[in-house]
Amino acid sequence: MCIKRRVVVTGMGAVTPIGNNIHDFWQGLLDGKCGIDFITRFDTSEFNVKVAAEVKELDIDRYMDKKEQRRNDLFCRFGMAATVQAIEDSGISAENTDPYRVGVITGSGIGGIETLQNETLKLKERGPSRVSPLMIPMIIGNILPGSIAIKYGFKGAGHCIVTACASGTHGIGEAFKMIRDGELDAAVSGGAEATITTLAMAAFDNMKALSTKNDPACSSTPFDKNRDGFVMGEGAAMLILEELEHARARGAKIYAEVKGYGTTSDAYHITSPDPTGAGCARAMTNAIECGGITPAMVDYINAHGTGTPLNDRYETLGIKAALGENAQKAAISSIKGHTGHMLGAAGAAEALATVLAIKHGIVPPTINLREADEELDLDYTPNSPKKLDINYALSNSLGFGGQNASILLAKYTG
Repeated sequence: MCIKRRVVVTGMGAVTPIGNNIHDFWQGLLDGKCGIDFITRFDTSEFNVKVAAEVKELDIDRYMDKKEQRRNDLFCRFGMAATVQAIEDSGISAENTDPYRVGVITGSGIGGIETLQNETLKLKERGPSRVSPLMIPMIIGNILPGSIAIKYGFKGAGHCIVTACASGTHGIGEAFKMIRDGELDAAVSGGAEATITTLAMAAFDNMKALSTKNDPACSSTPFDKNRDGFVMGEGAAMLILEELEHARARGAKIYAEVKGYGTTSDAYHITSPDPTGAGCARAMTNAIECGGITPAMVDYINAHGTGTPLNDRYETLGIKAALGENAQKAAISSIKGHTGHMLGAAGAAEALATVLAIKHGIVPPTINLREADEELDLDYTPNSPKKLDINYALSNSLGFGGQNASILLAKYTG
């Protein structure tokens, strides 16, 4: 019989529109800080959408030298900055553990789209000889786990999960499984994304996914009656997952425990979630059962909560199906009013927020929730944080293609 090992979080790092480390990120959540503003990266005069949640004031020189910066797309630079923070926070290294037992499992929904856009323009304007020989390694999503492994000498499994907006959550979940089942002792896991580019913004706008309010204060409005789409965000979040006894042996601090993981496919539509919420519900149910608890024991859910008309309605149905009577009692919130939608990095940032909510006993709020929707009747923690003793919490992600993921996190009790 396979012995299921306990998995804990021993380090974290964040690059987000509201803060470029875990302290500033968490304080931004509690303060109701909104990272959305008018786009500065390019001229938006011909665009319907003019706002996004950009990463601001990141001192990338602290994390990568100039040569590395030139050789990596923005998504990879974000991911490396968050990783350096997480490694420093955890203290894990190839010297204090078996490097073949440390993996790097990250997610990115799109990868190096800024590089792809720029090199395509070079091809058109200056010819094929001007296309960078580094373009391919700069655009592929797995260059981030590869680069992390090279920098730190981690020689265990190295994967990049590509499941759109669920990529970061899947990265954490798959790392959890590999540690739990004895394949690894530790892993760097999370997600990174950088899609505030002319090409990506035009494409997402033309598919009618983005809010067109163009008001930084009320464009991203999860669970609000007047929600009309999500706001593009960007950034990265990384967590160090570690087998409990391995973490104890090296004296690591422990933030929380990863107890369960569930993943499903809607098999319904390329962009719309299943209208019944069944796939989302089953992912949560699988995570709960994997963790050996009951639905009544879930205190908090960090929802996917994109602020689109369909997602928030169907995710609410999924929560009700998964939690039953407890759905009316559990605290729920979405942080996308703060950060926008960080796509493949969203689930990682939200898992990080969930860990901090457990650690501090505070539910971060859903900001910009001003008018209740009669169809959405759960406790979405509108606009102000609240104190709550959180023993078990779920973090949900739903991706284009109908791919769902849910992670069960718990207070570490020794």
